Amino acid sequence: QVQLVESGGGLVQAGGSLRLSCLASGRTFSTSAMGWFRQAPGKEREFVAAISRNGGSTYYADSVKGRFTISRDNAKNTVYLQMNSLKPEDTAVYYCAGRDGYSGIYYRQTDYDYWGQGTQVTVSS
Repeated sequence: QVQLVESGGGLVQAGGSLRLSCLASGRTFSTSAMGWFRQAPGKEREFVAAISRNGGSTYYADSVKGRFTISRDNAKNTVYLQMNSLKPEDTAVYYCAGRDGYSGIYYRQTDYDYWGQGTQVTVSS
C-alpha cells in the first residue's frame, strides 16, 4: 500500500554533494522503517543506510559512514539521503525501501516490503 518515489539524483564531480529524497504516498509511512540501497552496473544491489520509523536510530554501510547521512521528516512523508565527499565508486542507481510496522533498523534487502523506482547518481573524476 506504500508507494515510494526517489528524486534528487544527477551528475556531480568527485568531492561534491547531492541530497536524495524519497516521497512516500502511503498512510503508514510514519510506522515504517526505511532504508537506502544502491546498484552499480554489473554489481549486486548493496545496503547504504537505514533509519527507524521515528528517526531515533540510524545505521550505515562502512563504505559511506562519515560521508552520508540519512534522515526523515514524517510530517512530509519523506526520507532523505545527504551524500557528501562523493567518489566515482558511489556511481549507482539509488533506491529507497520501506518495512511497514517494524520499529527496528534493517539492512537486508529481504527485510523490506516496498521499493521505489530508483534515481541515478553519477560521480565524475
